[in-house]
Amino acid sequence: MALLRRLAVNAPRNVRVLSSAQPARDDLDLNFNSPKDAFKSKKTSELVRAYFVYQICSVNWIVENNDVLMRRLRQVVGQRLFEIIMKATFYGQFVAGEDQNTIKPTIDRLRSFGVKSILDYSVEEDITQEEAEKREVSASISESGDKQEEGQLRQYHVEQRFADRRYKVTSARTYFYLNEASCEKNMEAFLKSIDAVAGVTKSTGLMAVKLTALGRPQLLLQLSEVIMRARNYMQQIGGGTGNVLTHHKTIEDFQRYFGNHSTKPEVQEFMKKITSDKEGIVHLFPWSNILDKDMGLSDSFRVPDPKTGQMRRLISQISPKEEEMFRNMLRRLNHIIQAANEVDVRIMIDAEQTYFQPAISRICLEMMRRYNKDKFLVFNTYQTYLKNTYNEIVTDLEQAQRQNFYWGAKLVRGAYIEQERARAAAMGYEDPSCENIEATTTSFHKCLKEILSRMSRKSTSQLSDEEKRKAEQKGRLGIMVASHNEDTVRYAIQLMKEHNIKPDDKVVCFGQLLGMCDHITFPLGQAGYSAYKYVPYGPVLEVLPYLSRRANENRGFLVKIKKEKGLILKEIFRRIFTGQVLYKPEGKYTPV
Repeated sequence: MALLRRLAVNAPRNVRVLSSAQPARDDLDLNFNSPKDAFKSKKTSELVRAYFVYQICSVNWIVENNDVLMRRLRQVVGQRLFEIIMKATFYGQFVAGEDQNTIKPTIDRLRSFGVKSILDYSVEEDITQEEAEKREVSASISESGDKQEEGQLRQYHVEQRFADRRYKVTSARTYFYLNEASCEKNMEAFLKSIDAVAGVTKSTGLMAVKLTALGRPQLLLQLSEVIMRARNYMQQIGGGTGNVLTHHKTIEDFQRYFGNHSTKPEVQEFMKKITSDKEGIVHLFPWSNILDKDMGLSDSFRVPDPKTGQMRRLISQISPKEEEMFRNMLRRLNHIIQAANEVDVRIMIDAEQTYFQPAISRICLEMMRRYNKDKFLVFNTYQTYLKNTYNEIVTDLEQAQRQNFYWGAKLVRGAYIEQERARAAAMGYEDPSCENIEATTTSFHKCLKEILSRMSRKSTSQLSDEEKRKAEQKGRLGIMVASHNEDTVRYAIQLMKEHNIKPDDKVVCFGQLLGMCDHITFPLGQAGYSAYKYVPYGPVLEVLPYLSRRANENRGFLVKIKKEKGLILKEIFRRIFTGQVLYKPEGKYTPV
């Protein structure tokens, strides 16, 4: 005890030594202005590298031509020297290593400074625009063709001009369907990543999965269109807007809508399959059966015409071969989640373009319903640049409450805004995105406020009736605030304090990319908040497309880079003037 007292007296003023059983925690500077706290996990050589890389990212001409320059450099110096140069610069800054063994020192050091890891095997195909367009168009149209049908929503059909989904996207990886064998290969890569996460993160890691890597995009397009047409159908017969669940209609309401038609056998069969509970209809279709059993998609998505009582399809024809491909996609996803569950790794399903997202979210929510009964295992991703994200979140929260599963979410600003705007304008449908950066931030904060209000740990006497109702889900909701924006991180922490949510409650965490915004991530982790780095890994030559995107993304964040560069420079000079140039990072923090 005497030793502990001496440690407490002699500890740096911003460090709290709690007890022999509890790790020391730093006080958090919410202005994120402390270079010493931000970079105590870095060697001086790593700070010099970071400053050099950020300087290069500030030169437009280099960034715009980075892929050409990298190819030319490789031709001039040869592959071996090229890899050495990349590891000393861009690769070393943004990528943890080539495989499970070489990333371990990075993961261990992050952990020793209070930061956990989300692993991503960042190998990408480097294909031409022509090849990307050819693959996407071919894989997005049914064997029966892309026929014009009544009620068709053009947004959910492929468009040649935007078939290369990398167009105007700098911060997200893109998969292009080649065949079922390539999807199996992608699944195996995800399974290896799960092994890597389990092996090096000590049950604190997560892994990201993209659904377009696991199946044919045509199926996601068609399912997305079904979901949106079902919403239009609900609006047609019952008024109102939004997700089917939000209408709070009952089977009895439907019987009234259909009148005499409700006695027809096919209409009665339709109503028998509707998913409902005591509060009303949850889904028009038996999604759990559709995703669990070999139900034909073409026959499953049929609704009665309220005027004639005749059944009409909401989905274009799907061939038996395409039905099998859909089952394969679900089999791969289930296999990945089950493998993750066995080794205590959590899965984050990434958000993608709006024309895929309704299907991705629907599948993700069904996976939550299946696997999140007792804990957080599957997480969905919500992009707040979309105007409708708040409504989607409220709907999904209600479904989680009514069907009693743990709801996990990653909240991001989003990667596809420029592409979505251009596509909407060209194809003539309403732009789904917020009008500017400020509106996106407002959307992000509105979503945060709603979610954290439902996690409130305030005493019951302090809550209104509405807040009490929302707080019934506390402990069963988890969120990752994936943002490089200081104001958003501060706002999340403010909300946590307002709702008496402690970092140790482990329901709110923060995430940033490896090699970026260290001045946010590390102070959070060292102060006891649940903080993550998104950690890419893979062979040098195969992650070049990822590195190219990181360079472009950094160019878009010049203001943030300017602050981080300034902090890096201050810390380099501080070490020079205090004789700490050879400083060796030794972390003694324990992540939440």
